[in-house]
Amino acid sequence: MKRFVTVLGYLEGLSFLILLGYAMPMKYLFDDPAPVSLVGAVHGFLFVAYIAVLFFGIGKHWTSRALIHGFAAAVLPAGPFIFNNRLDSGEYKLQ
Repeated sequence: MKRFVTVLGYLEGLSFLILLGYAMPMKYLFDDPAPVSLVGAVHGFLFVAYIAVLFFGIGKHWTSRALIHGFAAAVLPAGPFIFNNRLDSGEYKLQ
């Protein structure tokens, strides 16, 4: 489960950075909305999958605080990368 959260977190974080750093400038600076449609859809799917995996891990692998912090990290650019380090440290492990 932890490995799955790590992979999804990195993919979700990367898709968010691509959306903000490439697709949005293409839409607003060069009037090309196609990248936002594609990257936005991929990012939306990865976001929902990331939150779902965090939700299903509550009580089995880590505490409910992990869900709250993971959701907050998912809405911030590069947040999943920071959250993954905190997850690795064992901060959210069940006692």
